[in-house]
Amino acid sequence: MSKILAFSGSSRKASFNQQLVSIAARGAQALGSDVTIINLSDYPMPIFCQDYEAEHGMPEFASKFKQLLLDHDGLLLASPEYNSSYSALLKNALDWASRATTPDEIPLSAFKDKYSTIMSASPGGLGGIRGLINLRMLLANMGVTVLPEQVTIGRAFSAFAQGKLVDEFKHHEVRELGASLHLLLERLK
Repeated sequence: MSKILAFSGSSRKASFNQQLVSIAARGAQALGSDVTIINLSDYPMPIFCQDYEAEHGMPEFASKFKQLLLDHDGLLLASPEYNSSYSALLKNALDWASRATTPDEIPLSAFKDKYSTIMSASPGGLGGIRGLINLRMLLANMGVTVLPEQVTIGRAFSAFAQGKLVDEFKHHEVRELGASLHLLLERLK
């Protein structure tokens, strides 16, 4: 059984991106994936700084987040678009998880052999697509294989109702992101 970690780069209550990634997660769960949905606001981490790391080591919640990455085969990831890029919250969590904690640890081990699907929701008309370009590059540089399919949801304030997308086609499309990741991971096993 494939294990998928689902999270967004948003800490806002009622986050559109957290709702979006939860819809994709249900698509993977419906086919049998073991999906863990987390909210990064439950993993508070200081801004990454090598001086802090040298003095204190890896913070507790950064270590817990990294372990979640290590324990899962794939990632469902939704990111808000902040000034045409991904959120600082997301970047900081990924930066901490990229750090080796022992001298013999393989660099970027939390991302090795991982597959991801990315998506975005935004109040703007473009749905966060500009941020996904940067996110795709970042993940690829860290060793994550990012599937080509992605979905963006524009005008997010009116796109969601009771945990679903109002547009049935878009709702189905987002669920298919989770299903596609599940199917890929099962083929690779």
